[in-house]
Amino acid sequence: MATAVEFGLDSFGDVTVGPDGDKVPYAQVIRNLVEEAVLADRLGIDAFGLGEHHRDDYAVSSPEIVLAAIAARTERIRLGTAVTVLSSDDPVRVYERFATLDALARGRAEIILGRGSFTESFPLFGYNLADYDRLFEEKAELMAELLTEDAVTWQGTVRAPLTKQHVYPKTGSGGIRTWIGVGGSPESVVRAARLGFPLVLAVIGGEPARFAPYVQLYQRALAEFNREPLPVAVHVPGFVADTDQEAADLLWPHARAMLNRIGAERGWPPMTRQRFDNDISNGAWHVGSAETVARKVARTVRVLGVQRIDLKYSAGTLPHEHLLETIERYATDVVPRVRELLAAETTTTP
Repeated sequence: MATAVEFGLDSFGDVTVGPDGDKVPYAQVIRNLVEEAVLADRLGIDAFGLGEHHRDDYAVSSPEIVLAAIAARTERIRLGTAVTVLSSDDPVRVYERFATLDALARGRAEIILGRGSFTESFPLFGYNLADYDRLFEEKAELMAELLTEDAVTWQGTVRAPLTKQHVYPKTGSGGIRTWIGVGGSPESVVRAARLGFPLVLAVIGGEPARFAPYVQLYQRALAEFNREPLPVAVHVPGFVADTDQEAADLLWPHARAMLNRIGAERGWPPMTRQRFDNDISNGAWHVGSAETVARKVARTVRVLGVQRIDLKYSAGTLPHEHLLETIERYATDVVPRVRELLAAETTTTP
């Protein structure tokens, strides 16, 4: 298999705790994120993504502003979202903001469009959850037109129509690299192919191999829509420490609090340590020593055949110092080892 795989890091801007166990103020969490991205850039990570949320356990509601600050302090790393909640935003404004970011980043901006795993933005911005599917469908279609950077004529039901309308600023390269993030809906996979967007699969539970049919569906759909092959990426949670046991023990209390809060909102049973350890062992969480995580990452890349893997290195209240450590271990120990493993598979495959 090809070994030209890109390695990214994602954060949702989780509100962390400090050395005293108290929650870190939102402003400091945001400043810490900038430092984490600067470190990732210095260590050679390919991409850095920030999720958009509008709730009290996450600090980032405007990723592109934080990414602009990061752009001013980095040189090569691509800067994007994980995800931009397009359903409750306006595609014209999304384009304008990211075209502006792209100028500041000298062509390094990218967008992952999605519906998000939470719905708090719908009432916040005056949208009806009954329109959940229609909002994303129409706005994704409009976004595809805007990204051509040509005059757009469009009409739908969720915003005012456009007639031969140009949107500014234009980018230096003539476009912004834009993906669609999918959590496991076949319809969403087909939509991404129909509109010509690269695909990001969000693995937030279960063994990554179960997403292989979605990759195959996407590839078939691209062919049926007479589109050229497009890249596929995968987003997975992970954490790296000195040993497997240390990684699980450090992560567990922070992940438990995060998962139990989300679970209470969605009617899930409380997370137990046994279930958490099972999620690590089956590959849902890429957690462990550098060697263990490298083998998990290489397996995920291999079984899904993706061209990029983004590790969500933040988890709940996990402290900033641990996040810096996992970024460093991932960049200096895991990524080179993954490349070795993939190269070895290539040379031994008949």
